[in-house]
Amino acid sequence: MAAVTQAVQEALPLPDLYARVKGHVPAIEWPALAEDVAAIQMLKRQRNAVVLAHNYQAPEIFHTVADIVGDSLALAREAARTDADVIVLAGVHFMAETAKLLNPEKTVLIPDQAAGCSLADSITAADVRALRRSHPGVPIVTYVNTSAAVKAESDLCCTSGNAKAVVESLGVPRVLMIPDEYLARNVQAELPQVEILSWAGHCEVHERFSPADIREVREAYPGVTVLAHPECPPEVVAEADFAGSTAAMQDFVETRRPAQVVMITECSMADNLAVRNPEVAFVKPCNLCPHMKRISLSKIRRALETMTHEVTVPSDLIAPARRAVERMLAVRP
Repeated sequence: MAAVTQAVQEALPLPDLYARVKGHVPAIEWPALAEDVAAIQMLKRQRNAVVLAHNYQAPEIFHTVADIVGDSLALAREAARTDADVIVLAGVHFMAETAKLLNPEKTVLIPDQAAGCSLADSITAADVRALRRSHPGVPIVTYVNTSAAVKAESDLCCTSGNAKAVVESLGVPRVLMIPDEYLARNVQAELPQVEILSWAGHCEVHERFSPADIREVREAYPGVTVLAHPECPPEVVAEADFAGSTAAMQDFVETRRPAQVVMITECSMADNLAVRNPEVAFVKPCNLCPHMKRISLSKIRRALETMTHEVTVPSDLIAPARRAVERMLAVRP
């Protein structure tokens, strides 16, 4: 790691930023993290860079260096609007690809190339072409948690936040929704008038939850409000009080202010909401995403210092993949 500059040293110890995360970062650990935070802030100014952080990023990233935060839909929208020269995506690879699709002239960096996604890995462009041959004329809605190659073979994309609206916008009786089987089945429950064909892809974080997990939490914490992500199996969603995207979960907590809440999703979602909602008691269980957790402050710093790892998309994929994403962005949930 490069030597810390005098400007970084003068910025320490960043007490205002530590106040945001002190509930999650022990005081003894903060000096080492603060050095990276100060360096990142300086490098962002030098590079005209922004950091986009998904809701599943750890609080020390989400609340100290991120310029734009949110779910996949929010990050996609903001990526299309930014006037920065450099975008650092604190998330997983498909998110960085999406940012590149919407900003082909900008430099997009991902701090760890191994930050992947089980859903994105569950389907290929060849699979989509085979589905189209098997179901001629049926529009293909692809979850944004996919590679650019898969997006390029699709009619339009969706996220968990606008999947229902995207399907409704098509106005057709039959739709292929890929690759998340559980998201498709949960949308099917909301739209019985549309036949939704699915693919057997799953999120390794959300597929591990079970109805028994929710029943155990309710027994241990009477009156707890249960929020579930629609990537969970339908029987899990059926046990919850509310199901929605991470943005919808955040809105639920911040507008309804439940006394106790459990979020059936990735752990950092609750950690980040707890920082901004100290009066709400957040109960776990939750599951960690090993891919999201590959991103760290030190890796973000290194990405900006060395301008690695740059994300590129083959030129022949940019136009069709971007079209699918832009069609998604035109649909309001």
